[in-house]
Amino acid sequence: MSKFQVKKVAVLGAGVMGAQIAAHLVNVRVPVVLFDLPAKEGPKNGIVMRAIDNLRKLKPAPLGDVADAELIEQANYEDDLAKLGECDLVIEAIAERMDWKLDLYKKIAPHVARHAILASNTSGLSITKLSEALPEALKPRFCGIHFFNPPRYMFLVELINTPTTEPQVLDQLEAFVTSALGKGVVRAKDTPNFIANRVGIAGMLATLKEVEKFGLTPDVVDDLTGKKLGRASSGTFRTADVVGLDTMAHVVKTLQDNLSAQTDPFYANFATPPVLAKLLELGNLGQKTKAGFYKKAGRDILRFDLAKGDYVPSGEKADEVYGRMLRKPAAQRLKLLRESEGAQGRFLWAILRDSFHYAAVHLATIAESARDVDFAMRWGFGMKQGPFELWQEAGWAQVAKWIREDIDAGEVLSNAPLPKWVFDGPVAEAGGVHTPEGSWSASESRFVPQRRLPVHERQLFPESVLGSNAPDANQAGTTIQDEGDVRLWTLDGEVLIASIHSKMHAISPDVADTLAA
Repeated sequence: MSKFQVKKVAVLGAGVMGAQIAAHLVNVRVPVVLFDLPAKEGPKNGIVMRAIDNLRKLKPAPLGDVADAELIEQANYEDDLAKLGECDLVIEAIAERMDWKLDLYKKIAPHVARHAILASNTSGLSITKLSEALPEALKPRFCGIHFFNPPRYMFLVELINTPTTEPQVLDQLEAFVTSALGKGVVRAKDTPNFIANRVGIAGMLATLKEVEKFGLTPDVVDDLTGKKLGRASSGTFRTADVVGLDTMAHVVKTLQDNLSAQTDPFYANFATPPVLAKLLELGNLGQKTKAGFYKKAGRDILRFDLAKGDYVPSGEKADEVYGRMLRKPAAQRLKLLRESEGAQGRFLWAILRDSFHYAAVHLATIAESARDVDFAMRWGFGMKQGPFELWQEAGWAQVAKWIREDIDAGEVLSNAPLPKWVFDGPVAEAGGVHTPEGSWSASESRFVPQRRLPVHERQLFPESVLGSNAPDANQAGTTIQDEGDVRLWTLDGEVLIASIHSKMHAISPDVADTLAA
């Protein structure tokens, strides 16, 4: 692989995502030029100036030090296109409009350096279609790069190639994103919404369907689908509020516009849920408008009730019996939920089954392997385990049998059968999709090993999936001391390693005292 160094980056588009990507670049001391349209009034770089000023106010803070906002160089498309020639990487992050992006590419193409990579930060538009506006010389250096919001905090970055993207371009970009930006990279196929949003938003829509079916309220659902389920503590509805209901609606519309009943057997479930449509109509877009599925009134938190068309008191919790069920080992847990007679238990089994079903049906078309799906859901949606990991841990054959029985009984969201590889061949023989040899690729009908670039070779304990039998850093080496928030250990008897396991890896007084000793 040829040497590729990113000494300077251009970000095109000073909207929420573009500005925050620029902020994360200066956080890690990568020089960045932030572009946008020339302002119609006042200073020409007024749009960029306002975006940078807003970075100082956003929560959670996109900048490690607000003073670093001054490090972002300002530019506009009328006066400063020549600055693109100074950049090794150009990230386009304008609004999700295919026509706007194509027009911009025609404008910038003559100015992009001959060695530079051009990448579009789109959440779901076709990377191949975007590439069609580029000159032939630039197509091999073009790909998709999808940061999750907020870029400083979200670990996942998806990279997407086109038929004309040179393989080394994605290798070079993955090395930079991993080593310089501190992210986890998943390579997705060029399908609508890629991996994480395709599976995640389909799962959220399925959850809303099951909520309606079982008659549960948002506060109970969030109590069930948060930490108890091994997912983000915000659960389902609070997560939607944080992300923004307009953002969620946009991703849903991408699925609606680019898929059909012929290309996705779950398509009937992609209709905009009535409760989401009503909140959008009211302009209640979630946290950004201080009202969405939830609204704060003084010290009280209210939830939206679609039947009443208004907010009502919230705070109801799930039945404790389901919390106890969810603490059981995976095989017991899923069996108890499936056999549960209560609405909350049947709801939990339904959303887990739906996630297994959807991921299996679409694995061949959206990802190279099951590992990429599990990483994407862990890193992009805050899940402790991806769907394939949980399925495998609970007993591959037994869970597959349960899903097939539910399909035959018409209890699922789609009558699409599970793929043959679920029941026959190497996966069935191995007891799951993840093995020490690699993870199952449905498109290649084989287990594929984890990609090992030079940047990965420097990682003693790279991210792994259940079933891969990868070494665990928490158990590795020789422990010297393991008290409080710090484990002191060594791999070679010479270098002492301190592993911090305080909440959020904070430097607590205990950590400080141990490190100072």
